[in-house]
Amino acid sequence: MHTQLSKLQILVVNSGSSSIKFSLVNPESAKHLLSASIDRLGTEQAVLEWIDDGQEQKQALGMADHQTGMACFFEWLRERMGEGWAPTAIGHRMVHGGESFKHSCVIDDESLGLLEACVPTAPLHNPVNLLGIYAARSLFPDLAQIAVLDTAFHQTMPPRAYLYPIPYELYEKHGIRRYGFHGTSHRYVCEEAARQLGKPIAECNFISAHLGNGCSAAAIKGGQCVDTTMGLTPLEGLVMGTRSGDVDPSLHNYLASNLDMSLQEVTDMLNQKSGLLGLSGLSNDMRELIAASEAGHARATLAVEIFCYRLAKAIAALMVPVGTLDGLIFTGGIGTYSEVVRTRVLALLDYLKLSEKVLVIKTDEELMIARETQEALELKA
Repeated sequence: MHTQLSKLQILVVNSGSSSIKFSLVNPESAKHLLSASIDRLGTEQAVLEWIDDGQEQKQALGMADHQTGMACFFEWLRERMGEGWAPTAIGHRMVHGGESFKHSCVIDDESLGLLEACVPTAPLHNPVNLLGIYAARSLFPDLAQIAVLDTAFHQTMPPRAYLYPIPYELYEKHGIRRYGFHGTSHRYVCEEAARQLGKPIAECNFISAHLGNGCSAAAIKGGQCVDTTMGLTPLEGLVMGTRSGDVDPSLHNYLASNLDMSLQEVTDMLNQKSGLLGLSGLSNDMRELIAASEAGHARATLAVEIFCYRLAKAIAALMVPVGTLDGLIFTGGIGTYSEVVRTRVLALLDYLKLSEKVLVIKTDEELMIARETQEALELKA
C-alpha cells in the first residue's frame, strides 16, 4: 500500500518496557498520517499491530526485542510508503531530562550522555525510552532525531516551587528537586485552550489536570509552568491508578520496622499496588470503580471520593501561584471522559466559582512531540 503524504513527516516514537508506539504526524496540518504499535516485546508473542480501513491488523514478530522490533516496523513502513522513503525526523518521547534540558534537543553523543545520566531519577522509564533511541539511531544514523522531554515544560518553575525543604547540598550535588512530568500533555492542552479562548498563550493563566492512570496537575501563568504536583519522580502528587501520590515520608521506615518490608518492596507497593487499585481492592480503572460504586461497592466509593477530594485540594493549592484564572483544563482519559469526576471536583471547589471556566480538551501528545521535534529542527537550522 502506497500512501501520498505531505512533505513534513515526523515519526513519533514512544518506547516502553514491553511495547513501542509509533505515529507519523504532520505538525503543520496536525494530521496523524499513520499509527502502529509493537506489543509484548521480549516474548515469543511479540506482535506489530495497526488499523487498515477500520480493521485491526497484526503481524507476528517472533521473539523480537526493541532493536529487531524497530527494524521490523521500519521494513513494514517502507513497504507502505515506498522504497527509499524516510521520515523528515524522528521525535522520541523521554520521561526525564533533569535540569540539563529546558527544551527538546537534537540527539547527539553529548546529549545522549546527559540523558543517560538521568536514569537514576527515572529508572522505570528512561532506560526503555533510551532503547528506542539506540535502535532508531543504529537503523537511521544520518537521520535527525530529537528527544522530547516530559520534564522540560516544567523547567520554568521558580526555586520556591521546585526545591524540597531538605539540606540544600542534596540539590547542589545530586539534583534532588521537583521536576514534574506529563509536560507534553500540559503544554498541548494549554496552547489549545488559549486558541479556543482567542488569546495569546502569554496572556493566559490555566490550571491543567492530566488525569489518566498517571495523574498530575500544573499551574500555568503567562503560558509558563510555575508549579506542578509531580516531583523528583512521577510518584509524588495526586492519587493515581496504582500510584499512591503524596504519603508521609516516614512510611518507608515505618513499614520496614513494623512489617519487615524492604525499601524496594515499599517502593513497588506505592507505585504498583496503591492509588485507586489499593484503596478499592478492585481496579485501577475509574470507569469500573464508578460503576461498582453505583452498585454499592463501599471501597470503590471510597476510592473515587479520595481521588476527587485530593484533586480538588491540589487545584485549590495551585491557585496560589496562578492568581487569576482563564481556565481549568481537564484532560487525559479520566479528565476528558469522566463527567462524574469533573462534577464532584467542581462541587468541592464551588466557593471558587470555576464552573464557567472549565475546558475539557482531549490531549494529543504525539502531535505535541511532532511540533517540538519541528521546533528543534528549526533551531538547529
